[in-house]
Parts: sequence; C-alpha cells; structure tokens
Amino acid sequence: MSDVAGDEPKMAPTANIVSCEYSFRPMAAADLPLVCGWLEAPHVREWWGDPQQQFALVRGDFDEPAMEQFIVAIGDRPFAYLQCYDPAAWPNNGFGDQPAGTRGMDQFIGDPAMIGRGHGAALIRNFLERLTRGGTPRVVTDPDPANARAIRAYEKAGFEKVGLVDTPDGPALLMVHDP
Repeated sequence: MSDVAGDEPKMAPTANIVSCEYSFRPMAAADLPLVCGWLEAPHVREWWGDPQQQFALVRGDFDEPAMEQFIVAIGDRPFAYLQCYDPAAWPNNGFGDQPAGTRGMDQFIGDPAMIGRGHGAALIRNFLERLTRGGTPRVVTDPDPANARAIRAYEKAGFEKVGLVDTPDGPALLMVHDP
C-alpha cells in the first residue's frame, strides 16, 4: 500500500499548513533509529508510553503481514509514523465486530516542529482517501480518551466517535470512518 508522491512542496518549520502533499513510504529497517528517537520525545511518550516497550512492538511488527508501517513526509522531510493494520488479526482488540476489510490505524507526529500546524488531521485525511480509493469499507482508530488533540484531528479528518472500549492497552475511544 505504498503511494509516494512526486515533487512535493517543502514547508518552513514555522509555516502553518495550507496545502501539502504527504508521502507515505513503507518503513524500512534504516528508519528504526528515527522512529526510536520520535518515541522518546516527550510529546509522543505522553500518549504512546514507554519508548523501549513501544519500540520493541514497532520493530516486532516490522515483519507482521497484518501490519503496514509508514514514514510520513513532506518532500524530503520525514515527520510522522503511521501504522495501518487488519484488526481481525488481533481479535481481542476491543473493537467488536467490524465489516470485512476494515483497517485500523494509529499515527503520531514525531517532529515537534510539525505539531499544532494541522498536519495530524491533514495526513489522516490524505491516508483515508488512499484507503478509500483502494476499496477499504471502514477505518477504525482508538485514541486515549484524554488525548483531545488526537481526537480533534481524527474528527477533522472525518472519523466519528462510537464510544469507550476496553482494549489490551486500557480504555480507548473507538472512532470509525465510513467512506
């Protein structure tokens, strides 16, 4: 599910988002140090938890067939991590029954200079469009109920709140996007 855009505009670190082309390239082994550093950033650690534990999970999912991992970039500037997965591969996920072909997604912006500029909602919306073009019938996500910034970004991208669910990682807010 790789879709790498061509000549993409470069943004100054202080620019507010107006219009950007995001590339979603499959994560490679060479990206692991970058993702590890992002997981250690306080703004990521706050919601993703212990960096070493999360890095072990990200690295462990590297060869998981039900998981696709991407580095999100604008031009040649990588700034975010996104994972897209088949929730049916983890049946005790707390999401309940979902239509066949449903995909789950999680993401974070690793580069602190890119936070608060609208990139979260924009990159989620862009990725949803790509999934929709590919025929995905539903996309689910499960942010921490206290993570207002993530919830707002998902809502701006077109997700709707379904309700609180119990997941293996604790309580979460189930959100769905139906094209």
